Amino acid sequence: MATSASAQLSKVVKRQYMELPQGDKVQAMYIWIDGTGEGLRCKTRTLDSEPKSIEDLPEWNFDGSSTYQSEGSNSDMYLIPSAMFRDPFRKDPNKLVLCEVLKYNRKPAETNHRHTCKKIMEMVDQQSPWFGMEQEYTILGTDGHPFGWPSNGFPGPQGPYYCGVGADKAYGRDIVEAHYKACLYAGVMICGTNAEVMPAQIGPCEGINMGDHLWVARFILHRVCEDFGVVASFDPKPIPGNWNGAGCHTNFSTKEMREDGGLKCIEECIDKLGKRHNYHIRAYDPKGGLDNARRLTGHHETSNIHDIRIPRTVGQEKKGYFEDRRPSANCDPYAVTEALIRTCLLGEEGDEP
Repeated sequence: MATSASAQLSKVVKRQYMELPQGDKVQAMYIWIDGTGEGLRCKTRTLDSEPKSIEDLPEWNFDGSSTYQSEGSNSDMYLIPSAMFRDPFRKDPNKLVLCEVLKYNRKPAETNHRHTCKKIMEMVDQQSPWFGMEQEYTILGTDGHPFGWPSNGFPGPQGPYYCGVGADKAYGRDIVEAHYKACLYAGVMICGTNAEVMPAQIGPCEGINMGDHLWVARFILHRVCEDFGVVASFDPKPIPGNWNGAGCHTNFSTKEMREDGGLKCIEECIDKLGKRHNYHIRAYDPKGGLDNARRLTGHHETSNIHDIRIPRTVGQEKKGYFEDRRPSANCDPYAVTEALIRTCLLGEEGDEP
């Protein structure tokens, strides 16, 4: 919904306070995934010194009844620090801390997919699984209207916008550039951006790092958009009709795939994926496949819901990686990467993990 005019705060006024020295204290912003499986929450605590590793960060807690994660009668939940990054908003020595969520009985919350993903990744670490995820997103105004679109009606048809340049073709480049720099500062493994539905590719990351880096990249994007007064949407089909949806194409390889003759291993994995399609579609968006069904139609530059892609250079060199285009923009990367490992490397079959 649109905000009132009085909701706009001066960034110039804020700057004089942000430049104040903070002594030996450090601000650590704890970040976690809420009960929707898509939303991110955060809060900050003061530390007496700069943490050098995850072990230096204390556990914390929060009210899960306010985040769709618990009943009001038993609402305390635990935040377990899991990955640490530099804070591009408050700058050094302050930190961003990605956390796992545990329930009152210290069992993983329903949307804590990191817990099992980490165990699965540890089972196959000798195979050095690498991931790269192409995170697409759409920028909206606070009124929910796409940023840069006419207030009444639609822009010209798709065609000139992909990797476009010019004020009539590239909208919101400032946001993309700010996000890119903030990710690099934070230590997020971002390997590029391009204007399409404004994607950024995160990776290559090994094992559990893929999910950690993508979730923090999403958090940084939300914060950058907050500063610009716009909204980042990961909806797989934000605008119905003849407009592209938004996905999170996932590139995957193992040590064997990257070595000479690896194409044979790639083809074997794709064959395994084809026999377990229903399981993967359920794992590839937070609504069990319903979100993705709006996007993966085979039209509007999307693949059919059943397609896996071997890049042309991989076919020529007979080694490399394959690209699973089925994950939705709002997927949980922990769930996606875990599903790929379970099917391709652990040889699981059937519709359940």
